[in-house]
Amino acid sequence: MGDLRQSALVCLQLTDPLSKVEYTRTLYQSWLNGELTISNDELPVPDVAGYPEKPKLVAPKDLPRRRNSAKTGVATLIHAITHIEFNAINLAWDAVARFPNLPRQFYDDWARVASEEAEHFVLLREHLISLGYDYGDFPAHNGMWEMAQKTHHDPLIRMALVPRVLEARGLDVTPKMMDKLRGSGDFRAVEILEIILQEEIGHVAIGTRWFNYLCEQRSVDPLMTFKDLLDNYFDGRLRGPFHIEARKQAGFTDAELALIEGR
Repeated sequence: MGDLRQSALVCLQLTDPLSKVEYTRTLYQSWLNGELTISNDELPVPDVAGYPEKPKLVAPKDLPRRRNSAKTGVATLIHAITHIEFNAINLAWDAVARFPNLPRQFYDDWARVASEEAEHFVLLREHLISLGYDYGDFPAHNGMWEMAQKTHHDPLIRMALVPRVLEARGLDVTPKMMDKLRGSGDFRAVEILEIILQEEIGHVAIGTRWFNYLCEQRSVDPLMTFKDLLDNYFDGRLRGPFHIEARKQAGFTDAELALIEGR
């Protein structure tokens, strides 16, 4: 039998997006079929995941401004979301490969996330092609992966800050993006984002579950730990407005919501 974490490492390092998607599909099906074991070895997980030559990665301030009225406005927005989903495949497999000695359910959860993120990428890329473009045609930024690098050393910090801050931000902004796309007449994009929003609530909830689990294992208070991490990694600041109902579904407590709304 193969090993899930070793295979996740292989997938993480693939650079071609379609190869990464196909490997993810095959790997997840093998996992569901009971064909893989889980090792507790420390694996040589690289700091940089496999990326294609394009899109060109630039600082967020150097990205072209997106306007739905412009010729490429919808396409650049769809491209940006496609890039986030590609990163999310890598982030899920990185969690599987990087962090040993966690319950089997941890790996089951993140393998499922990788599978769902791969399908999101496919839906968005197909739509982008229908608009006359492809993934890689516009520049993108690397903010999600930069935060992943800062949290390589500790699964508790990873769970707190990547799913519960960066990915949770997607819950906040997606309804407004859907309104913009609806206004521009791109109803297929709206359908895709509706699918993604519902599944991303589940992904953030998985981050919440394992953040709380690791806090309990270490006998630390989740609220104070989350507050301290926000202070240390984000200078205490988070951008609103917040999609409170979606965040509640993803496991945020009233105290956590009060904390982030107060910032």
